Amino acid sequence: MNFKVGTINPPDIPKNLPLNSKWLSGQGVGAWFSIEVTNENTIFRIKRYTPEGNLDCDRIFKIAAATMNFDINQPYEFKHISHCSKCKIEQDGVVFEFNYIEA
Repeated sequence: MNFKVGTINPPDIPKNLPLNSKWLSGQGVGAWFSIEVTNENTIFRIKRYTPEGNLDCDRIFKIAAATMNFDINQPYEFKHISHCSKCKIEQDGVVFEFNYIEA
């Protein structure tokens, strides 16, 4: 059995993470991501956490080119490549690209 916690398989979700946090496996190690709405429908706050639940980054992102609206209340998954400057989220077969915007 190839059970690699923190790479292929998610570790137990740390208790300090938001309930909507999603695991994205990685080649070396994965990361937890959470997303929050803002006052604008194309701008979101995305946080990335280590497998242990330590905050890596907390930034504001804007959807690059949305032909459909991303609905935070519907199922979604973070996809590769996602990091502190760019995140990809798939929802209903559509991949939304979120880009970090400087404050």
